Amino acid sequence: MLPTFSYQYCANKVFILQKKIIRIMTNTKPRDSCREAFKKLEIMTFYSQYIFSLVLYTINNKHLFDANNKIHKYKTRNNNSLQLPLASLSKFNKGAYVSGIKVFNHLPQYIKDLINDQTYFKSALKRFLYYHSFYSMNKYYNYKAEDFRP
Repeated sequence: MLPTFSYQYCANKVFILQKKIIRIMTNTKPRDSCREAFKKLEIMTFYSQYIFSLVLYTINNKHLFDANNKIHKYKTRNNNSLQLPLASLSKFNKGAYVSGIKVFNHLPQYIKDLINDQTYFKSALKRFLYYHSFYSMNKYYNYKAEDFRP
């Protein structure tokens, strides 16, 4: 019987390989951090690429999602955030639909404000992800929007 691996385990393995490749490209030591090398080369980390892909999926399929401003007309802080569906299935909650909503809602407000102009939106999102070079999804979700403003 083959061992089963979690998605997180496989993602970490791919990310470790990505860091090895970056170290080879920049001729850095195995114990040195790659964060600055990712920024300098303008290469997204595995997790930043995942965030970028989820956000683009969400933006390209806007018709599948409901914004908070469609549910009520009050001008609130999270007016442009997307409404999370109510579901108890963990497989659904870990899928691209719900993950895309969570990742999009956690974006800084100045990036979400650019949603109507895809060129500027993608550019600002890439700059944000290059600058931060997230090493895990937890690092992304623990990020505070006040920490960065280009």
